[in-house]
Amino acid sequence: MADPYATLGVARSASEKEIKSAYRTLAKELHPDRNKDNPKAAERFSQVTNAYDLLSDKDKRAQFDRGEIDGEGNPTNPFAGMGGGAGGFRRGGGGDPRGFNAQDFQGFGGEEVDLGDIFSDLFGRSAGGRSQAGGGFRRPPPPPPRKGADIGYRLRVPFVDAAARKDQRITLADGKTIDLKLPAGVEDGTQMRLKGKGEQGPGGAGDGIVTIAIDPHSFFRREGDNVRLDLPITLGEAVHGAKVRVPTVDGPVMLTIKPGMSGGTTMRLTGKGFSKKSGGRGDQLVTLEIALPQDPSELAKRLEGWQDDTDPRAGLGV
Repeated sequence: MADPYATLGVARSASEKEIKSAYRTLAKELHPDRNKDNPKAAERFSQVTNAYDLLSDKDKRAQFDRGEIDGEGNPTNPFAGMGGGAGGFRRGGGGDPRGFNAQDFQGFGGEEVDLGDIFSDLFGRSAGGRSQAGGGFRRPPPPPPRKGADIGYRLRVPFVDAAARKDQRITLADGKTIDLKLPAGVEDGTQMRLKGKGEQGPGGAGDGIVTIAIDPHSFFRREGDNVRLDLPITLGEAVHGAKVRVPTVDGPVMLTIKPGMSGGTTMRLTGKGFSKKSGGRGDQLVTLEIALPQDPSELAKRLEGWQDDTDPRAGLGV
């Protein structure tokens, strides 16, 4: 029988929301109206719907998890359906844990029959209790106790902290705080699993699931593993060259601007970007922007009588 969890593509610990989301995605993809020429899609749509019907019913899902019913919702008990009619077994209200009473197996003279002997005869059990026939009757092992539910957290991380992988403090549902080490290659939407930090359950505590949300920055921009920065410089610094302080995610550094550098020139600061999953870090790319003075009158006086005869747009074909 098909496993409804596998049919929907979800884990056994999936929440109701996750199950519903998986069903909606598959139902939309496999709906007969969208697959009129694909009979296999219709069959798959039926399987997905049956799986969702079972898992969306809390009682049926619990019965399936305990091994009491199969993926079609049918009882897994080999004696299910053997009613109290002629030749059938009659269910008892107490006594034997398999649901039968000893008086259900009385001989012609009212003498009680040992249930153990009956099952030995039926299934060829030896004195040691193991089946002599192939397979034999074996009660399925009970499912392990289920862990408690996972708890989701959303952690906002400053841009610079994410790039430099600075430890982040988070407060858990129980009021305790812990410091998290951000993983290499961290990005917006990265999830971190905290073992045993979820809700308590019969099989132990679930996990805490932390989703990272990286805040935007006022002048840094992320581009893959690199960080971009537009750096304003004066006309004098562009013409004569200069050494200027440049902010990075690790703190300010000195950058040398050579005389005659044009606006739009991009300079690279190695290892000043985000961490990479493969190891190491990206770079910071600094693009120069020439900023004219707010009052250009003095500059206009100095340039009076001078004209630049070059054509900076010649390469554009205009």
